[in-house]
Amino acid sequence: MHDVCHPSGNRGDYPQVERRRPRCAGESPADMLRELPALVILERMPIPLLAIGPDGAILFANPAFAAMLGHTQQTIVHLTFQSIFRNLPLDEPVVTMRAYADELVELAHRDGSIVHARMSKSAMIRADDTVALAAFHDLTEQLWHDEKR
Repeated sequence: MHDVCHPSGNRGDYPQVERRRPRCAGESPADMLRELPALVILERMPIPLLAIGPDGAILFANPAFAAMLGHTQQTIVHLTFQSIFRNLPLDEPVVTMRAYADELVELAHRDGSIVHARMSKSAMIRADDTVALAAFHDLTEQLWHDEKR
């Protein structure tokens, strides 16, 4: 018997494409939120987010992060930690991102300029997590104005 809210009866059978599905009778807003895939939520966040793997590969960058560096999402995922970060040690990207959390970092913009941003702590907090997921606050313009004073 199939679940009326999930046509196949299995919650994981939906393709990776974002699709609206009809709300089931009695489904609360909290239930709807629990059903949203994490990547859909990360994509929609208005703040720049970046996930990197242990080898420095960019695993995910939301549209806000891509725009901050002058890239599209399609091009930024082909870059690496080593090609984006300018002032951090490049040997262990996940460990480095954790070690420099809450600090000002320098990121390479597509046009060759430097973007100054504060990097958050990784949302992946366990010591054995092999992915780092951080948010960024672009401070470039603010720092530029502060220097002019």
